[in-house]
Amino acid sequence: MAAVDKSIYEKITLSSVNGAKTADIRTGVVSLNYYEDVFSPMITARMVVINTGNTIKGDDGKVQSLYNGFPLRGGEKVEIKIAGNSPDNDGLEFKDLYVGSITDVDIDAEREMFVLNLISREAITNETVRVGKKFPSSQKISDSVEDIVKNYLSSDKLYDMDETQNPYGFIGNMRKPFTVLTMLASKSVPGNVSGKDATAGYFFFETQKGFRFKSVDSLIRTNPFPKKYVYKPGIVDRDDKTKDYNIIAFSTTRNQNLLENLERGAYCSNRTYFNPLTFTYTPTTQKEFKLEDYSGKIENLGADIDVVLPSLSANDSRTLASVPSRYICGILDIGITDKDVSLDENADPAKIHSQAMMRYNTLFTQILTMTIPLNTNLIAGDIINCEFPRIDMEKRKGPDEIQSGLYMIKKLTHFFDAKGSYTKLQLARDTNGRKAKWLKIP
Repeated sequence: MAAVDKSIYEKITLSSVNGAKTADIRTGVVSLNYYEDVFSPMITARMVVINTGNTIKGDDGKVQSLYNGFPLRGGEKVEIKIAGNSPDNDGLEFKDLYVGSITDVDIDAEREMFVLNLISREAITNETVRVGKKFPSSQKISDSVEDIVKNYLSSDKLYDMDETQNPYGFIGNMRKPFTVLTMLASKSVPGNVSGKDATAGYFFFETQKGFRFKSVDSLIRTNPFPKKYVYKPGIVDRDDKTKDYNIIAFSTTRNQNLLENLERGAYCSNRTYFNPLTFTYTPTTQKEFKLEDYSGKIENLGADIDVVLPSLSANDSRTLASVPSRYICGILDIGITDKDVSLDENADPAKIHSQAMMRYNTLFTQILTMTIPLNTNLIAGDIINCEFPRIDMEKRKGPDEIQSGLYMIKKLTHFFDAKGSYTKLQLARDTNGRKAKWLKIP
């Protein structure tokens, strides 16, 4: 079998909220789409279901259709097991997905069709609990993340976490767990980097394997998927297993956005903070944060960051990279979680916040979307090596050294239907070209 062949549904069962009813809906599932995203703290799925006959006994004891007889109202548990369709595909299995909503309901005398939108169990828990306690200023952020996932989300699915070097004290203020976890990600500094120039910025997201709390640096430094993907358009030959790693189609959806980067302050920003204890403001020397100061000091998926921007005007030789395009004001977080007021900053916003925003902004400089044969071994946050052909009027063969190289999987979608199985990837990287001196490139 090839990776594009139709996958076999080994198990798709639907259980009522009270557990009294269970239905095998494998034969009725027309299509199933599964989603992951580094910006999403939960996985989701979408199933299109068609039912053509009497399926289940309703509350009145009469055999009815699935939609009315169950009845489907949201909150039902769904278990899914999809077999791998090739030697390199392990398949997918989920034991605790739940119906978040039912949409596109179409019922007539002979059949019913509807869409089940599925979410992970923790997504439901997130809506029912609030984080209210105080977290001490001596506690590392990674320890706080572990606490929230375990004790508030009641989950043991935190399988991949980078330890942070910086402590951070805060009060939950009755916020949802996902809200707090996302906030903590932006304030985290990797623990495996020493010195004040450590690059801040984390992601908290869920994959088929569980939750990941990963630094941007750690994701970038991960060795890529062992197979290289090469662009070869056209129909995949199901008899040729070597084509399981062909790129079927791709498009560049974003390659630089000068105006948007200026609005975000990606190149240069000014951050002023008020100290409530001393009634002073951030010193002038600490206000500006410039991306060009980090050129050659941070890890990239492509070539080194080279900030080359036009001058402000014909009469001003300063470039857009040296003048703040965004001004941010805030209050220093000092001593708010301790009984005895401390003069120490709970976090260095001028450093941490600026670094994190810089990493988030630069990482998504390029966005590329591509379709490949199904690969259930890929997860959001993975690094893959892609090769695209060079467009050359002289028809010389060879890869495009500018567009080819390493990309991070920002978003992943697995498609399953009667025609076949595919994976659609939204890829991101910070700069053009190849650079992988610390990586084992396949």
